[in-house]
Amino acid sequence: MATQKPSIFRRFFGFIGKIFKAIRTTIGIIFTAILIIAVIGMFADQLPPMPEKGALYLAPSGILVDQKTYVYPIDTLLADQSMNNPETLVRDVIDALDAAATDDRITHLVIATDYLEAGGIAKLDEISDALIRFKKTEKPIIAVADNFNQSQYFLAAHADEILLNPMGAVLITGFGAFGNYYREALDKLKIKVNVFRAGEYKSAAEPFLRNNMSPQAREETADMVNRLWQFYTSKIEQLRGLDSGTIDNFANNLDSKLQAANGDIAALAQQQGLVDYLATRGQMRNYLNQKIPNNMDDEYSAIDMLAYLAHIQREQSAAPAPADKIAVVVAKGNILDGQQPEGTVGSDTLAQILSELHYDPSIKALVLRVDSPGGSAFASDVIRDALYHSQLNLPVVVSMGSYAASGGYWIAAEADKILALPTTITGSIGVYSMIPTVDESLAALGIYSDGVGTTDIAGIMQLDRPMTAQAKSILHSSVNNIYFRFVTLVANGRSTPIADVERIAKGRIWTGQQALELGLVDELGGLNDAVNSAAELAGINLYEVVYPSRLLTPYEQFIQEIGHNFSAALKPLGFNAWLPEMVSKKAQTLISPLKYLSEFNDPRNIYLHCENCPM
Repeated sequence: MATQKPSIFRRFFGFIGKIFKAIRTTIGIIFTAILIIAVIGMFADQLPPMPEKGALYLAPSGILVDQKTYVYPIDTLLADQSMNNPETLVRDVIDALDAAATDDRITHLVIATDYLEAGGIAKLDEISDALIRFKKTEKPIIAVADNFNQSQYFLAAHADEILLNPMGAVLITGFGAFGNYYREALDKLKIKVNVFRAGEYKSAAEPFLRNNMSPQAREETADMVNRLWQFYTSKIEQLRGLDSGTIDNFANNLDSKLQAANGDIAALAQQQGLVDYLATRGQMRNYLNQKIPNNMDDEYSAIDMLAYLAHIQREQSAAPAPADKIAVVVAKGNILDGQQPEGTVGSDTLAQILSELHYDPSIKALVLRVDSPGGSAFASDVIRDALYHSQLNLPVVVSMGSYAASGGYWIAAEADKILALPTTITGSIGVYSMIPTVDESLAALGIYSDGVGTTDIAGIMQLDRPMTAQAKSILHSSVNNIYFRFVTLVANGRSTPIADVERIAKGRIWTGQQALELGLVDELGGLNDAVNSAAELAGINLYEVVYPSRLLTPYEQFIQEIGHNFSAALKPLGFNAWLPEMVSKKAQTLISPLKYLSEFNDPRNIYLHCENCPM
């Protein structure tokens, strides 16, 4: 008897079942491989040995920051593991330099800047202080690079000897603040941007109102960049023993000077006294081998910054920890409402960190490190309330980083003491609200809005309707009210008459040096100075500095550990990532739009934000 052939439907669903079975099997294999690699990574990540005599190899990568930006868990797995550290903590650099200065095992400092992308002038200045402290030990400092940009060269200028690749360059071009202006484009698109602001220098919304910079914005921006440039050039000239005006002359006449040097920009840098030697990579290595104690392979002995810090922390952990602690809480990035990851300042996130300090009796003082151009007015006030009007009851010292302006100054104003760096950008005491309406754009497409409401302001926030005179009046009054609160808050926090604050407010930005002269800050100094001030206010001498942060979820911790172990396990095999680079980049491109839904999220659309701060 012939066997009956299965129906087409049965065959189809059987085929689908085989596909799902194959998928389940593949997933099981991948998951097992992940676990095996992760376990291998746990044992592969060994700390390099500490040399008996050798150099500290300082090679900061990416951008200098006060707090590393949160990396989303999926990115941790997809990213090229060789590039999973695009940021360098300023405090890591300073801690390593200060420890190495008194460490007999460290005989030299090698500064390699090729992987440093950028660093705000204030952060560079803070590291400069640590480099100068190191120089006082008379341990030699050698800087090497293929090329030097402005940030890189500022660090290299502290070296006793600077080596540049003969195919490289020293690119010092000056400081600038340039931006795009959209008024004409918005007019063509028939988009109207309704802006309400308090403070004639509050320029955050100008790109949507004009086609160029306003006279007020041009005045304050020119003053700021000129002051910072003067600081930069004079510091380098002092470090390199150059005549005053050398750097400015080099930048302004680079074309003619380069022609005279037959287009050889590396040779020009040596002629101008910016570098000491021109050397290829091989020559640099040979030079370092001759200058620095060698290991058994005839290569100079050295340890990189992170490995060195790990050794120092391991050695310090053997000693009993002090009973008293000073907490350093970092507020870095735009200030947003609610819970936010690192890289932005979430009002609820920071308030939660602060509230947990109340339950730790060992915390005797708080240092708030502000590195923010501001953001949401509501979120800024939530943080201010958690800092100064809750049950925290601790001395609060504010340390300003690259910028602590607008909302960044709002959360700093009531501190017991405020310290800024000379090149910090602060102030910007002003307020704005910006709401676009697209009714004319839609009308051009034949789309109209109509309906009824129970009050005259029922549709006040509909972007597809023109803004009424009542709506404009409401927003204008709200902005003026927040501005008055801002000025009053500063006057009370700084014990200054309101009239005096009004004269220096108006949304204007100031450098840290100017802020000291105007009474907006108490002293000039970096984070370590702020910690010392906090200890003095708390009346303690022996203490441990801790850095409270947002608690990661178990899922985040698991993914981060898996990603770290992947890196450790695959590195000896010659792989930088477990996905091909092209697939990794494509996956990240597809995922990235899901990560950021909005830049600002104030519930009333009122912002304390400094447009000219991020430089």
